Amino acid sequence: MSRVQLALLTTVLAAAPAFTAEHDRHALGKVEFPVSCSAPAQAQFNHAMALLHHMTYPQAREAFEKTIQIQPECAMAHWGVAMTLFQPLWPTRPNAAALARGWEEVQKAKRLQASPRERQFIAAAEAFFTQPESPDYWVRIRRWEAASKQAYEALSGDDEAALFYALSHLATTPASSSSREHADKAAEILLAVYDKQPDHPGAMHYLVHANDVPGRERELLDVTRKYDAIAPNNPHALHMPTHIYTRLGDWNGSIKGNLRAAEASLLHPAGEKGELVWDEFAHAIEYLMYAYLQQGADAQAAEQLSRLRRTQRMEPTFKTAFHLASTQARFALERRAWDEALQIQPRTPAYLDWDRFMWAEAIAQFAHGLGAAHLGKNDEAQMAIKRLSELEGVARKANEELFARSIKVLQLELTAWSSYERGQNARSIEIMREAAELESVTPKHAVTPGPTLPAFELLGDLYIAQDKPAQALAAYQSSLKSYPRRFNSLLGAAQSARNIGDTARAKAFYAELIEIAAPDSPRLQVKEARQYVAGSSGR
Repeated sequence: MSRVQLALLTTVLAAAPAFTAEHDRHALGKVEFPVSCSAPAQAQFNHAMALLHHMTYPQAREAFEKTIQIQPECAMAHWGVAMTLFQPLWPTRPNAAALARGWEEVQKAKRLQASPRERQFIAAAEAFFTQPESPDYWVRIRRWEAASKQAYEALSGDDEAALFYALSHLATTPASSSSREHADKAAEILLAVYDKQPDHPGAMHYLVHANDVPGRERELLDVTRKYDAIAPNNPHALHMPTHIYTRLGDWNGSIKGNLRAAEASLLHPAGEKGELVWDEFAHAIEYLMYAYLQQGADAQAAEQLSRLRRTQRMEPTFKTAFHLASTQARFALERRAWDEALQIQPRTPAYLDWDRFMWAEAIAQFAHGLGAAHLGKNDEAQMAIKRLSELEGVARKANEELFARSIKVLQLELTAWSSYERGQNARSIEIMREAAELESVTPKHAVTPGPTLPAFELLGDLYIAQDKPAQALAAYQSSLKSYPRRFNSLLGAAQSARNIGDTARAKAFYAELIEIAAPDSPRLQVKEARQYVAGSSGR
């Protein structure tokens, strides 16, 4: 950890309250979910529900299991265990053991005494776990949404029913549309709960998710900031507001939140016996690296990459695979270190089951191929393009439409750049525009801070390479509209404006680049920006 990083973490932790078990319990927010169980079981159940709404799934499961220990016949405690065995907004897919246990817990809940209200919740969970031997995750999620909607409509005014329906509606956002319809509807439901229960973690948490879409990122920032403070030692709660900070280009806010989230995640182990590092650690590290790279803080990003690689016994999930692949790709690509990109070896480390993680492998293939294309190694670039097409097919066969579309964007981007390197200028622009159009109508998955490289940014790079600065400027501006304050988009926009003689816009883009850059950034482009702004100010 660098001195700058250590100082920031020390400041952050010093400002936080002391992390005692009692404080953590209260800091989780306030959940009152009345169930047909004894008073001691009820108190433990409410605590478990708070953890569930924070998506702190392993700890929520332990808390529901403690509820069962207090009162084995508490039906809703068994329902709660089942609800921790799938993660609606995450890319993790429950394995056969989780599906079997979820079905078993739901059946236990059904056999125990429960109120008509409670049976609505149990039925919704059962809709997900029905046919535990079936591998189709999206059929399950859509059944769960339909059953959650039925519970929401049957239990008019029930806040918990409203929260789970809103969550299920977010989870079923179509992969083939940039429409805000699902986010807007979910936010409307969630705001009604928030107005009644402003300290409810589910209302705040799911509102942040609802606002993690283009056009909503500036809405309800007070809720985002409040959620930032509600659970100081809960890793996912600490991390979640940084989804919004990333969309706004608030790199300092993202760094602050993810430094704390990474540290907190190490206090919450995963695995049957707590033997694994929870994949929330890798999740926080990628968002942290992404922010550092946008500041040109390459040394700090390198330290976090090294930290992630050194970490042993990481949870072997999709998120871990994704972040191991994506962090190494970002570190090379954001710095345009093509020789480093070429050295990336897909499907490593070997302990992960890469056949299950097609999108993660695709990111490494893309980075390797883009490095090859830039270095004139066309045969290697073509091999990567071929593999990306195969991985897209694997994703479609698995009914993972969002993964497939994201892989397709990578395949088009690499094909476009390979075409340019082979002298096919017009074709390269045509293909990159296709990539940009597809990216613009594909929702960003919550697992990633953003595209591996935005297609409009790459389009700008192609236009610059073809000496078309006016077109490049328009492409960079389109990229910045979706992904503001990105280092390379600001740099490209400044250089393009400069090349067409638009001094005012060049100065404005360079000034914004200076504003986001770390004071000690080693990148020569920061020096270039300072010299230009100083020179233009004297004219």
